[in-house]
Amino acid sequence: MGSNLFTEWHSRCGGRGILVYWHVERGSVVVHSQTLRASASEVAAMVEGAIRHGTARQVEGNYVDSHGQSEIGFGVTRLLNVDLLPRIKQINRVRLYRPVAGEPDAFPNLRPALTRPIRWDVIADNDDQVIKYATAIRTGTASAEAILARFTRAASHPAYRAMLEIGRAQRTLFVARYLHSPDLQREIEEGLNVVEAWNAANAAIYYGRGGEISSNRREEVEMAALCLRILQASLVFVNTLMLQDVLAEPRWSALLAPADRRGLTPLFWHHMRPYGEVRLDLGDRLRSGVAEQPGPSADKAGPR
Repeated sequence: MGSNLFTEWHSRCGGRGILVYWHVERGSVVVHSQTLRASASEVAAMVEGAIRHGTARQVEGNYVDSHGQSEIGFGVTRLLNVDLLPRIKQINRVRLYRPVAGEPDAFPNLRPALTRPIRWDVIADNDDQVIKYATAIRTGTASAEAILARFTRAASHPAYRAMLEIGRAQRTLFVARYLHSPDLQREIEEGLNVVEAWNAANAAIYYGRGGEISSNRREEVEMAALCLRILQASLVFVNTLMLQDVLAEPRWSALLAPADRRGLTPLFWHHMRPYGEVRLDLGDRLRSGVAEQPGPSADKAGPR
């Protein structure tokens, strides 16, 4: 199992009809980007990036913002063995599902947040279909977007209902972990801060047109996103080498406490000059290309 945890970010383009959906590794490196319609499922984009990210590492989990805590998202990622780690802003509104029926007094302290039991029979009756769709996503036989779009058109599909029940059970487990572990809350917040900083670096690198991909042509958006990935990877690589050189000096290494080292990131850009370096020499004159007129003769004093 690899140690990678990815975090996602989507940014709108100038035409408002296309989104760029990014996956950023916890070490501040972009590993995957997608262009999709504004109406496309973000759950499908998140799943596709986590499964087909083009690297040799296996993804353990995926940090997402509050919009990623959907039941179907938890269901699909559970089937694909990816830990979905959303930041939950309004956790007081999240409903927890009971593990079994017939025990209304089993969790008295959680009673205001509890709702109906998980329908394990729905999962058991459609287990083969659920595994078939999950395998199709894993192997690339069918895209997550195509499968979820089919389920959206037929919300009563038995496999979809089973995936929802799996997602409800998984989200209940995650909320319990989230409430119980402040370390997990900090971890998710740190992961999302990585992509916030990465997106801010985008505006510094892609400085033309206000830092926004203004085209609504899909091929131009894809080209801009790929170029941004190359530039940011280069920036992170150079910054990493610079940090290594500084930390190799004993006086700097001794100054940094563990908390300081946790705050180190290779994603900084204040030393970057997007417009190049301009050197101003006040002792040099501008060569205009026009022949200079001779000054007044030394033997003719005063103005003409």
